[in-house]
Amino acid sequence: MAIRRALISVSDKSGIVEFARELNKLGVEIISTGGTASLLQQEGIAVIGISEVTGFPEIMDGRVKTLHPAVHSGLLAVRDNEEHQQSMKELGLDYIDLVVVNLYPFAATIAKPDVSYEDAIENIDIGGPTMLRSAAKNHAFVTVVVDAADYGQVVEEVKAGGDTTLDTRKQLAAKVFRHTGAYDALISGYLSEQTGEPLPERLTVTYEKLQDLRYGENPHQQAAFYKQPLAKEGSITTAKQLHGKELSYNNINDANSALAILKEFEEPAVVAVKHMNPCGVGIGSDIHNAFQKAYAADPTSIFGGIVAANGTIDHATALLLSEIFLEIIIAPDFTAEALEVLQAKKNIRLLELGSIKPAAERAPEWLVTSVDGGMLVQQSDARSLTEADLKVVTDRQPTEEELKQLLFAWKVVKHVKSNAILLAKDNMTVGVGAGQMNRVGAARIAIEQAGEQSTGAVLASDAFFPMGDTLELAAKAGVTAVIHPGGSIRDADSIAVANAHGIAMIATGVRHFKH
Repeated sequence: MAIRRALISVSDKSGIVEFARELNKLGVEIISTGGTASLLQQEGIAVIGISEVTGFPEIMDGRVKTLHPAVHSGLLAVRDNEEHQQSMKELGLDYIDLVVVNLYPFAATIAKPDVSYEDAIENIDIGGPTMLRSAAKNHAFVTVVVDAADYGQVVEEVKAGGDTTLDTRKQLAAKVFRHTGAYDALISGYLSEQTGEPLPERLTVTYEKLQDLRYGENPHQQAAFYKQPLAKEGSITTAKQLHGKELSYNNINDANSALAILKEFEEPAVVAVKHMNPCGVGIGSDIHNAFQKAYAADPTSIFGGIVAANGTIDHATALLLSEIFLEIIIAPDFTAEALEVLQAKKNIRLLELGSIKPAAERAPEWLVTSVDGGMLVQQSDARSLTEADLKVVTDRQPTEEELKQLLFAWKVVKHVKSNAILLAKDNMTVGVGAGQMNRVGAARIAIEQAGEQSTGAVLASDAFFPMGDTLELAAKAGVTAVIHPGGSIRDADSIAVANAHGIAMIATGVRHFKH
């Protein structure tokens, strides 16, 4: 077989003129529609209009043009089936050997902040996916191209043998169904959102590959990095890497965790993360001051970690950062002087994020977690405290400074693996107890890490105290104020311990488990 006739109809016209010209040189007859036909004709490429093939005009503003038996018979006919051959002859139809189609830009349309519902619906392609599916189904005989990156391979194979290989056609067909599946997923997601059905009876999600990774959490695990088609600015998927080695699976996970914490703050803040837990968080008068606090919080654990800042990295801060072994530094931007300092370190990754909106300005997102045989879907933990949430349950009220430190600690502890206990003082974390099987164990770790800094510190717990033992430890360490959700049947025990030691305690009624 050989490719004699091609149907070309593309929204994204990148590379299409050069591709069509090569096909013309190879003697391939080109059928085309609308804007694609006009462009090819302007470039001097002979084109047959779709109406010449169907014998029917394009109608309804182009909504109906390729949905016709003359098109789909040419795509779906099984070439070695005698009945199909006879039908084609009797009806005077001809085969179509190559289909080149990409679809209306639905994703780009709904990404516009002011897009109307009507405009979104009008950008749902019907004829394109139908042709793609017909051609892909019949890939035993028909070559179908949906990605401009494949133009070169198709031309080379046609030059070499008059047709593409069956293996190539299978690969291209698989890509088509991935493409149309993703397209439909975006449409169903948009319509579900519009109709208030965020968790429908069937959930189809789609992602685009950004890169293959060397491995996953460990060298024997295969991995890749994907992004949502409509990923927002200020995420790892949209970050620009300015310097350093390729990101690893663990780098990406850690960087994402650092960003989640960073977005809790509007004031200058710096977050240091190790193994998806904060090892140091500081807020200050500027980024330089905030980094000094984040570093002082745990100078040991920050080694080999990730640092994220919500403001520009300047020269003075870069000098401090350059003295430590870090995997990644993340910031909205870097001064030229800071880049000169940091790029002298060969392997450090520098990620520029652009705008980082605080969590309070961002709508909750849907998070997907795989389980064996399925997945869990939940909203991101975007709950922020209001004054109405704060209930002082002890005899002593927290001082103004204690309240400030308690709210700081509360913002961070929600991002620590449960069971989680966090100590804070002077706008910085001083002790973090993460991922323990019991709460008193997490408290011991946080208090031991804080050392002398425990005296006068405040304590935050991601969930209630099941008994008074954690408060006993906190009192012995010198903690002066505590914030936790409350709600245990033995809350009275913890309150009694707090009162006995003059500790102020706030119950929020909000739990922040992070498993």
